[in-house]
Amino acid sequence: MRFARCRWQICWVLCHCCHLPGLRRWSYDQLTPTTDLDTCRPPHTLLVPGGPGMENVPETALKRIRELADQAERVVSICTGAYLLGLVGVLDERRVTTHWSLCDTLAERFPSTTVAADQLYVRDGKVSTSAGVTAGIDLALALVAEDLGSDNARFVAQQLLVFLHRPGNQEQFSVAPPAHPAERHPVRELQQWVQRNLDQDLSVEALARRIALSPRQFARVFLEETGVTPGRFVERTRLDAARRRLETTFDSIDKVAQDVGYGSAEAMRRAFMRHMCVPPGAYRRHFRALAVPCNG
Repeated sequence: MRFARCRWQICWVLCHCCHLPGLRRWSYDQLTPTTDLDTCRPPHTLLVPGGPGMENVPETALKRIRELADQAERVVSICTGAYLLGLVGVLDERRVTTHWSLCDTLAERFPSTTVAADQLYVRDGKVSTSAGVTAGIDLALALVAEDLGSDNARFVAQQLLVFLHRPGNQEQFSVAPPAHPAERHPVRELQQWVQRNLDQDLSVEALARRIALSPRQFARVFLEETGVTPGRFVERTRLDAARRRLETTFDSIDKVAQDVGYGSAEAMRRAFMRHMCVPPGAYRRHFRALAVPCNG
């Protein structure tokens, strides 16, 4: 399959804070620097990848990036590139995402921006932002499908050996913790106990009894200490445990579901579809590289 020549120009903004100062545009077909940013023509798509140096970009360059963003038909960031878009005001009053490790920083630095910390990519008007680097592939495939058709997007996905399309609202496949560790010792201890006892009764009432609080008091204290509700913490902890088991063992889906407290394979399937938009079997086939057989 051959691609027709693209009708648009992509402008890649590269920031180097160490030995390669300045900003350059990369051409679509050569992937080599061709033009200084200040002489770059208005692009169809302004693409800002992540990387170090975002805080060190000179004001003149920021001004030019803002001009190009205003002129472009589409503005895209990959991973921490969203931070640079925030610096030039492109993210104001928009819903965005970035790598999970930077989500809190992005939300604090740009309070008018709504940060969707649990999504692979977000499209808000002409601005599209992605989480990590692989989420950038998902966003790129969506853009290829939009501009060049689903057949071309499928061809690219096959060459890269990736899913054709993971929806943007699918949660980030990451090692992000289910919640912040609590400062109070009883709540922190309870978090650790939950992680070791996922097959137990983990209802709010049962957890509240373990630290001698009423369910209402417990729910309030837990949210204040960890930043998430008890139900959300249990749900994410179970999901993360199930993901690790699917990635690293040959245990059946039924056994994994029982061991991490879902009770049934169907309940675990619903949880995976709700958060990952893929069933457990498909997740295992894609993410388990070398599974280790479980003894017994």
